[in-house]
Amino acid sequence: MIRIFAVLLAALVWAGPALSQSDPQNTLVLETTQGPVVIRLRNDIAPQHAARLKQLARDGFYDNAPFHRVIAGFMAQTGDGDRGDGRGKSKYPDLKQEFSQVPFRRGIVGMARGGHSVDSANCQFFITYADAPHLNGQYTVVGEVVSGMDNVDKIKKGEPVRDPDRITRAYVQADKK
Repeated sequence: MIRIFAVLLAALVWAGPALSQSDPQNTLVLETTQGPVVIRLRNDIAPQHAARLKQLARDGFYDNAPFHRVIAGFMAQTGDGDRGDGRGKSKYPDLKQEFSQVPFRRGIVGMARGGHSVDSANCQFFITYADAPHLNGQYTVVGEVVSGMDNVDKIKKGEPVRDPDRITRAYVQADKK
């Protein structure tokens, strides 16, 4: 009986990433200069933010966007398809926060925002390298990396980054042709 349980547990652990990618409508793929990064969007906890990332990917807004702010041991920020320096926005209005109980840990994708308001997320997002409990309840969790975190680890660091790595193409998995 214990062996059966161990085998089932091992199968679930092994299948976990595959299961979390099973919703192509809510899977965002970032082709980056360091390799692909696959993100499971959490439309269950942040439906407006998940919809925004999908819309911007479909618009081509993220294509060639740099990872403009990358802090070792903390996070890699991208999504400024407007200016590329971290000060740009999309043509869409800012979003009201959608805070959740999901903690910021390695691989969590959060929405960046202006310091002036919790309701100022627009297009930029970040991927955490490690647990960041100081972000809990302060930023919207919009997804998590299910594949390619090793590629996120390779992204050039800096504030700002010289000759930054980029998202070469972003798309919703369901749209892949």
